[in-house]
Amino acid sequence: MPGRPPLRKAAAGAIIATLAVLVLAADQFTKHLALQNLPYEQPVPVLGDFLIFYLVRNPGAAFSLGEGVTWIFTIALAAVAVVIVWLAATRVKSRLWAVALGLLLGGVLGNLTDRLLREPGFAVGHVIDFINTPWMMPAIYNIADIFIVTMMIGVALLVLVGLHFDGSREVRQEAASTQDTAAPGDEEADAAASDPPKV
Repeated sequence: MPGRPPLRKAAAGAIIATLAVLVLAADQFTKHLALQNLPYEQPVPVLGDFLIFYLVRNPGAAFSLGEGVTWIFTIALAAVAVVIVWLAATRVKSRLWAVALGLLLGGVLGNLTDRLLREPGFAVGHVIDFINTPWMMPAIYNIADIFIVTMMIGVALLVLVGLHFDGSREVRQEAASTQDTAAPGDEEADAAASDPPKV
């Protein structure tokens, strides 16, 4: 049964843009709710120790690393967003790649929006984090972080299975290698069959 044809560039771009906007909207909306309803730096148990809301403003990266160089994370997020947009416009025709890159782009734009628009200023804004799952990791994170981490794993899996941006897959060389290692007796039999009979 033949597979589905690859997407047109416009369709792939539409999938990426739609998913990115949805993730960006969800991220910013939940951050707005957190700012409006959660006390600052005070734990609010939701499901015991399984899920806790803990509102913080993070100037750094994961685990608050690099707090004094916020602008570097702004540049990094912007660079990732540009690369994804470029891939969407020029190379992506795979549905799986379009979904993964769209969700990843949404997460990147969510945190980039904080860096650009939130206090203390342009390009050095602090990211709003409020989700804490101490049973899984000590970090406090947000919706954008969830999509960034999971989609980076998704991208790694797509690379490992050999799925290209255009939807094609890497062809394994097992059959070719099997032919190259054919038994010498088979070659001799083929040669004998090709010789003319002696009279």
